[in-house]
Formats: sequence, structure tokens, C-alpha cells
Amino acid sequence: MFSDLFSLQGRVALVTGGSRGIGKMIAAGFLAQGAKVYIASRKAAACEATAAELSRGGGVCVPVPVDASTVQGARELAAALTAREPRLDILVNNAGAAWLEKFDAFPEKGWDKVVDLNLKTPFFLTQALHGALKAAASRDRPAKVINIASIDGISVNPQETYSYAASKAGLIHLTRRMALRLIEDHIVVSAIAPGAFASDMNILARDHGDEIAKRIPARRIGRDEDMAAAAVYLASRAGDYVVGATLVVDGGVTCAR
Repeated sequence: MFSDLFSLQGRVALVTGGSRGIGKMIAAGFLAQGAKVYIASRKAAACEATAAELSRGGGVCVPVPVDASTVQGARELAAALTAREPRLDILVNNAGAAWLEKFDAFPEKGWDKVVDLNLKTPFFLTQALHGALKAAASRDRPAKVINIASIDGISVNPQETYSYAASKAGLIHLTRRMALRLIEDHIVVSAIAPGAFASDMNILARDHGDEIAKRIPARRIGRDEDMAAAAVYLASRAGDYVVGATLVVDGGVTCAR
């Protein structure tokens, strides 16, 4: 009964923003558990290089270099995926952006770029892939949608990242709303709220990890396997009954704020 709880053998996954950072960590974790993984990124060279790197571990990782930051782009990504795979077991809405600017100078483009990619794209990409997710889903083996939020959507970060914080808080609530609708189709929607993980988006954790670790109750930043494990849990049979929840993976930061 319990031997294959975390197996993803035979499942097909799509990870947006999968060429680097948290998306790459998740893709690597899925591959290790037996999934066939498609990674999407707007930069073709980076997407192809990461897919080749991850495939060397023995799994099948396929690049899909499409910019999904608009509704049309999301539909193009869905079409590119379904041309190869009529069924999709796991969708990870990970692609994201941030913008740091003082309150009085915060620009409209810094609002629109971040909110569109972080909040609008997950909705419309899931909508565009609804048919493929339903095709893979059943009551006994639901399909999965995992939205990558942030602890900045739960508690307030002192940095002036207004659109980022708003978008991630919105994504957490959107996860609940989508979960109630899509569970009708045997599609389980959940989210992960990461804390400090080294990435190009979180350059403080990447470049000053030891200093950042002093402010984290666990006294370290997140490791690749921490993020991979959380995503595998939600994507696998182990997470089938976790509907609409957001899993916080932050070493205790939100408890201390």
C-alpha cells in the first residue's frame, strides 16, 4: 500500500520556468521519481541546455521554449504540449517575476509585468490545459496542479516588492478557488510557498546565503532537495487528498515574523 506513495512513474509533468531556480529543482525531483518532464521557459537556449543537463541523469526532460507571460502565450504553450502529449498528469505553475522599487516611484510596468506572470498566467495556462489534465485524471489517480507562491504572500517582507507580494497572496487564494472547481474533474490544485532558496530571482539567498541563514529559525537556506521533496509529495499519490492547501517550505520564517 505504501511502497509507491511518492512514485511518479508513468506520469507526464510540465514545469513552467523550469530552466533554473525552483523550477529546475522541481523538474529534477520529478525526474528522479520516474516522471517524463517538460520544462518551459521563454529563453530557448537556457531551456534546451537545462533539459539536456537533466536528461543526463537518466530521465526524459523535454524543452518547450515558449513565453507564457500572456494569455496568447499560455495558449501557445498548451498547444505545444498537447501536440506531444494528449494527457497531462502534473502542471507546475512556477514561472514568475519580481520588481523592487520605492513606493513613490513604483511604475505601472513593474505592476503589470509581475501580476500578469505571477497571477494571470497560472490561471489561463491551467484553463488552456484543462482538457489534457482531465484526460489524465480519475478519482483514484487525480491530476495535479501545483502553483508556486511565496511566503511573501503570507507575511510581509520589508522589501518594497509591492506587486510581487500582492500577486503571491492572490495566487494562494486563487489556488483555493481553483481547487474547489477542479476537484469536480478529479484535478487536485495545491500550492507551495517557498522561503529563501538560492536562485536568480532571490539573489540575496544565492549570494549571501550564510548571512540570510542567521535570520531563519532552521539556520540555513533551502536546499534543492527540500523543494523537490515538497513538490514530489504534492504531485504523487501521497498528496492526493491535499486539496487547496498551501505548503510552506521556509525553515520556520513565517512562524517567526
